[in-house]
Amino acid sequence: MSIDIANESGVGVDEIALAAIARYVLDELGIHPLAELSVLLVDEKAMTELHERWMGEPGPTDVLAFPMDELRPPHLGGVNVGRAGAEEPGPDPGLLGDVVLCPQVAAVQARGAGHSTQDELELLAVHGILHLLGYDHAEPQERADMFGLQDRLLASWRSGRAEHAGEPGPGPVDAAVPPEGPAGGTADDAPAQSPGAQSPAAQSPGAQSLEGQTPGGQGLGGQEGSGLCPPKAG
Repeated sequence: MSIDIANESGVGVDEIALAAIARYVLDELGIHPLAELSVLLVDEKAMTELHERWMGEPGPTDVLAFPMDELRPPHLGGVNVGRAGAEEPGPDPGLLGDVVLCPQVAAVQARGAGHSTQDELELLAVHGILHLLGYDHAEPQERADMFGLQDRLLASWRSGRAEHAGEPGPGPVDAAVPPEGPAGGTADDAPAQSPGAQSPAAQSPGAQSLEGQTPGGQGLGGQEGSGLCPPKAG
């Protein structure tokens, strides 16, 4: 599994932990071991530009997801084959795409949620990866499926990490029904498809975004979620 973490945000984050949780999620979902994923951390100015360019929404957001390969249904052998946790990984390695995170926005949401910025970034990374794999939450059942899976992945990841450290495991994650975000847009958007291995800033329309903050600064991590992603474009 190739997971590239690039921090251009100017904020120190635990890049090793982000790569570890990304690898954990892809392993748990049976993604091909040769699949490639990029996680890019940017500052508020860069995120605002991406958010406005691809989503048509003002201001920065917390996470954007730019799928790279065409995701195909499991019976066609797409990279998301057995995405709920198949025994065998999909047959295609695939370039999954880019997840773009903004630590500055995540920090605001983390304060509202009562946990660390790193916890919020890990939650947003999981959310963005699920969007890359074709999950969405535009409809009630999609939302229940996506946030339910997200909660289970985060809970199992944190429990395993706590056990490894010899600490009690955390309680369940509650991100099931994210409230609608403020004027900056809705909270989680999943950016769209891009042509080839370009950076998100150079990608073609169809990007989907996972946006931002909820009233009172409550974020997606461990509380109700930072918001709803709009339907995929393109």
